[in-house]
This record gives sequence, C-alpha cells and structure tokens, in this order.
Amino acid sequence: MSSNKQSTLELGTKPVGTLLWQYALPAIVAMTASSLYNIIDRAMIGQIVGPEAIAGLGITFPLMNLGAAFGAAVGIGASTCISVKLGQRDYPTAENLLGNTVTLNLIVGFLFMTVCFIFLDPILLFFGASKVTLPYAREFMEVILAGNMITHMYFGMNAVLRAAGKPRHAMYATLFTVAMNIVLVVAFVWWFRWGIRGAALATIFSQTMALCWQMWIFSDSNELLHLKRGIYKLKADLVKNIISIGISPFLMNATACIVVIFMNNQFVRYGGDMAVGAYSIANSIAMVFFMFVIGVNQGMQPIAGYNYGAEKYDRMLRVLWLAIGAATAILSVGWGMSMVFPRQIARIFTTDSTLIDMSARGIRLNMLVFFVVAGQAVITNFFQCIGKVKISIFLSLSRQLILLIPLAYILPWFIGLDGVWYSMAVSDFLSAAMTWPLLFWFLKKHMAYGK
Repeated sequence: MSSNKQSTLELGTKPVGTLLWQYALPAIVAMTASSLYNIIDRAMIGQIVGPEAIAGLGITFPLMNLGAAFGAAVGIGASTCISVKLGQRDYPTAENLLGNTVTLNLIVGFLFMTVCFIFLDPILLFFGASKVTLPYAREFMEVILAGNMITHMYFGMNAVLRAAGKPRHAMYATLFTVAMNIVLVVAFVWWFRWGIRGAALATIFSQTMALCWQMWIFSDSNELLHLKRGIYKLKADLVKNIISIGISPFLMNATACIVVIFMNNQFVRYGGDMAVGAYSIANSIAMVFFMFVIGVNQGMQPIAGYNYGAEKYDRMLRVLWLAIGAATAILSVGWGMSMVFPRQIARIFTTDSTLIDMSARGIRLNMLVFFVVAGQAVITNFFQCIGKVKISIFLSLSRQLILLIPLAYILPWFIGLDGVWYSMAVSDFLSAAMTWPLLFWFLKKHMAYGK
C-alpha cells in the first residue's frame, strides 16, 4: 500500500518533465501499437476482402465513435475525478469512484448495445451506407456491438489505471490487446477467411483477455485503489461529478460521430463509394499520428489533475507547455510524411488504382495544416483536466461542429470533391486561431499568468 501511495504522491513532487515522460511514454507506446493494429487491420481487409469492404468499414466509424463517446464520458470523467481526489488525499472517495466506474460502464454499455442492435440497419444507412457497403458494415458492427460492454469496461479500467499511478500497467494492457488482435486478425481474416467479421471478433476477444488482467490487478487488496464490497452502488454526487467532467470528451467523440456521418454522405454525394474508402484511409493515417497526441494527453491528465487538486499551479502549467511542445513535434512529423509519401501510404491499404489516386490526394489535403491541431487538442484536454468543462466543450465543438460541417457543406458548391477535403484543413486552422487567445485570456484572468 505504501509504495502505491508513494507513486501517487510523486505526481506533486517529482520533476514535471520526468513525470510527463514517465506517464506519456507508456500511453504513446500503447497508442502507437493501437495505430499499428488499425493499419494492419484495414490493410488486410482492403487487400483480402476488397475496396468495398474498406468503404464499409469507413461507414462504421461514426457508430464506433458514438460508442467511444459514451465510454469516454465514464472512463475519462471517472479517471479525472480520481486524479483530483488522490491529489486531495481523499482515498475513500477515490475508491468509491472506482466502484461507480464499473457499474456505470456496465449500464451504459448494455443500453448502447441494445438500442443499436434494434436500429442497426437504419443507423448505418443514415451514416452513409449504400447497398454495396451496408452488408460489410452490418457484419462488422454486429460483432462489435455484442462485445460493447467489454469494450467500455476495458477502456474505462485503463483510464483508471493511469489515474491510480500505474501508466505502465495501462500500457501493458494495450500492448497485449494489440498483439493479440494482430495474431487473431491474421488467423481469422487471412487463414480462416472470415472476412470483416473476423476482424471484429479479433477485437472483442483480445479486449476480453486484457480486461480479465485489469480486473485481477484491481482485485488486489494491497493496491491503493481496489475492488471491494460497498463501492459499486451508484452515488448521485459521484455520478454527477463523473458526468460533469466526462461531458467534454463525450461531446468530442459524439461530435466526431456527427462529423463523420456528414462527411461520409458528402463524399458519397461528390465522389461515390470510392471517395468514402479514400476518406477512411486518409482518416486512418491522420489517426496514427493523432494517437501520439492522445498518448501525450493521457500522460498529462493525471499530472495536471493532481497538481490542480493540490493547488500547485506552477507544476500544472509546466506540464501543459511540455505537452504542447511534444504534440506539435509529433504532428509535424506526420505532416511531413503525408506531404512526401502519400501514394506509398495509400498502397498499404489497397491495390485498386482509382482508390490509390483518390487516397493520395485526400491524405495531402486532409493533413495540409495538421501540425496546428496539436496545440488545440492539448489545450482542450487541459481545460478538461482542471474541470473547466464549458471551455473544453466550446473548443471541442468549435473545431468539428461549428466550423467543419458548414465548410464541408459550402466549399463543394465551388470546387466539388476537393471542397470536402479542404474543409478539414481550413477548420483545423481556424479552430487553432481561436484556441490560443482563449488560453492566454484564461491564464491571465484566473492564474495571474506572467506574474
């Protein structure tokens, strides 16, 4: 128990740069491995099943984002609350938050699965599926939805592991999931030829095994936070705190769902099913590098949350600047690779010449100002970490909903399919231009920034 408390207390004493490296590196490694899996998964589906399957998989992104939105509302909301309570050394409340996290994940996961199963075909058609892509999308989502409670619990427990001072354990869980995923995808898709359903089965099976290990860790009574009787009954004040923090990541993911639905329909309208496939590929590449930023944010979250709770604002600001610098460097590398090697990247996913041409152009246009996204993403996450939910929500909505959808609707009137692609870069730039002045205004007003 004492060693676990010591690792938590280090969040307020250890050098901030060392802490960020200690917490972010495992998350970055885990996110990189996850990105690698996504690339392998989509490449095998594209190469073995065909380009229509890639387009069908792209249709499922909004529904998966929506599921992730509900999972984030619980997992990230709870882990942030736990970080703050640990900073305040309120360990009994932190344990009750752990128990409430388990219960909420089960309830939310079951409700989401049930509703989506009932209305699956209408949902996928609304998301942009055609007669060609609908069977692939349905086949994939039937399996994913059947394991939805497992997925919610797995991601929720990983977030709590990081908040409890165990970033390496969270990394190990993700690395195991990814490694097992790859093995099972090769077996199910390539060997058994189970197609897109095999890829979904691989995801659920690997998450199930990782979740068993996570629950075993939290069952150890020697841990500072551990599962025990009396902590699972939902408490209104804890649930309110979890949801009030989690509403920001929920809206980020839900907005991403709305955006992908709209973008899929715009791509179908102006470029057909192949354009949706190109968008799926371009989005996958962007997410590879953005996963690094998510890793940096995950590393920043417990440090910023703990030091905010402990009122050590100088340490909190130090981790913010370090996170912004690291994220910007990462996305700059992604931008450079996408500008120089777009066709080589597209060939990983398909041998279809039409899809390669569309994807190469889409990758370049999608990543045109990608490096400016880093600051916007980290600052949005920072406001969430310190409980400034309204600001975080506004910044989340500004990039995707307030700017992107109107631009993606208007620009194609003038330049057709390219207008859909350009809308993403323009919204990235404008949202970054809004974020930085807001941050400096907040710091000057609330934290005497610069004094």
